[in-house]
Amino acid sequence: MVRDPRELALAYLAKHQVMTLATTGPQGVWAAAVFYVNDGFDLVFLSAGHTRHAQNITAVPHIAATIQEDYRDWQEIKGIQLEGRVSLLRDVSRETAVARYLQKYPFLAKADEKMQAALTQVNWYLLQPEKLYFIDNSLGLGHRDEVAL
Repeated sequence: MVRDPRELALAYLAKHQVMTLATTGPQGVWAAAVFYVNDGFDLVFLSAGHTRHAQNITAVPHIAATIQEDYRDWQEIKGIQLEGRVSLLRDVSRETAVARYLQKYPFLAKADEKMQAALTQVNWYLLQPEKLYFIDNSLGLGHRDEVAL
């Protein structure tokens, strides 16, 4: 069977929930973990506009991100490394993203009124990768395949 890094990356994205964003902006570099939902390689996440990473994204929308588990053995490490552009979602795009997000995270639909109100106030973002790599250390230390987008 032929190993297909594109399919491996898509399966990895679908199986995981947390992405770490690496941003830069007026306050310098910053990293933040966010829940995401993917549509192919497009990644949707939410954040309050006052957060440092959201402020950085407003200033410099070109970011990097990783998705991985917490491994104990370097040979087991698999994950995603990417860079891309972030845009703020509005109108129908935002509504579609919220619906997909609630489908992946159904506990949010059952959240209390305070959380429901907060979800209407946050910003919804789309991260569109420009470069994406699937990491697989089982094939060698630092092995990564660039995935065609």
